[in-house]
Amino acid sequence: MEQLNKVELRGNVGSVKLQTGANRKGARLTLATNTAYHDKDGAPVIETQWHNIIAWESRNIQGLENIQKGDKLYVTGRIRYQKYSGQDGIERVQTDILANRVVLIEDDDPLNVEM
Repeated sequence: MEQLNKVELRGNVGSVKLQTGANRKGARLTLATNTAYHDKDGAPVIETQWHNIIAWESRNIQGLENIQKGDKLYVTGRIRYQKYSGQDGIERVQTDILANRVVLIEDDDPLNVEM
């Protein structure tokens, strides 16, 4: 059986922290995605989810230093869960998206991103 761990996100950048590693440039950023629906009373609701993205420059990821808060991005990658103990001793789980492709979307044209 083939296994699959793939994520596609399109959203707005919340924060960007550039970082460097062993001869590589990278970034940790947050990405907000919105889902719109109507509740049981018919009132419109917009639900925002925040995603932690980790991206290292590669053939498919370049120009991370140009990404700013508010930019629209298309990101593909895989999910990674990490367990850790907080300062209070409580075990927590952090969910990250390890990006293998990051594309800056210049406008709201949905055809702007190659799929």
